[in-house]
Amino acid sequence: MIFTVRTTVGQEKVVIDILYNKIKDDELPAYSLVEMADLKGYILIEADSEKTVELLIHNVPHIKGGQIVSGKINVKEIAGILESRPLMSSIKPGQTVEVILGPFKGSRAKVTRVNVAKEEVVIELFDATVKIPITIKAENIKLLS
Repeated sequence: MIFTVRTTVGQEKVVIDILYNKIKDDELPAYSLVEMADLKGYILIEADSEKTVELLIHNVPHIKGGQIVSGKINVKEIAGILESRPLMSSIKPGQTVEVILGPFKGSRAKVTRVNVAKEEVVIELFDATVKIPITIKAENIKLLS
C-alpha cells in the first residue's frame, strides 16, 4: 500500500533522507520512498500498513501535522509517473566511474560515498593532485567497474 505524507515544501529530500536512515536502523517494513516533482509538499511511502508509516514518521522534522493524508493510493494509479532507476542500487563505494557531464566530464574517479535518497555520489578524481571529495548527481556518471 502507498501512503501520502505532507511535508514542508522544499524539504521533501531531507525528509526522505531521514526516513531512509530510520527504515534501515529500525528495520521497518517500508519498501519505497518517493518524492515527485509535480507534487510539492508531499512524499509517498510504500509500506505494509498504516501503523508502520505512523511509526516511521513519528518525531521526524518537516512532516506537517505528524499524520498520514487520509486515503490510500493504488500502485496502478501512479504507475505512469513512476520510473525505475536501477543505476543507484548498483553503485557502491570503491567502484570506478567516469564523469559524463559537467566540468569534470571525461575524468575517472573512485566512489567514496553513495546517498541513495538524494541520488548523489561523492567521488575523488584519480588525476587530481589533491584528493578533494566532490558530490555529483548519480545521473552524471557512468559505472566502469
